[in-house]
Amino acid sequence: MSETTPQEPGAPGGPEGPDGPQTQTAVLERTETVPEVAEPGDHERFAHYVRKEKIVESAVTGEPVTALCGKVWVPGRNPDRFPVCPMCKEIYEGLRAPQDGGE
Repeated sequence: MSETTPQEPGAPGGPEGPDGPQTQTAVLERTETVPEVAEPGDHERFAHYVRKEKIVESAVTGEPVTALCGKVWVPGRNPDRFPVCPMCKEIYEGLRAPQDGGE
């Protein structure tokens, strides 16, 4: 003898309501920001300058970081394997005060 379990209304194969099968639909809304890059792929070939604290925070939270040049991404590769982004380097050098005591 086989045993059957009563199904809840709206379950597949379950009883129908007064207006036919009962189903539910949910809508998930997401806002997504996609940064535009002047030439797609160019920023992928370089290591970028980002504050160390932001990289550590990104590693913990998974949130993207923003480089000096404006690139937004979640760090995951070893930057030592890539040349430094020329735009980041130029901005970084412009921000640094001279350390040699000169003008």
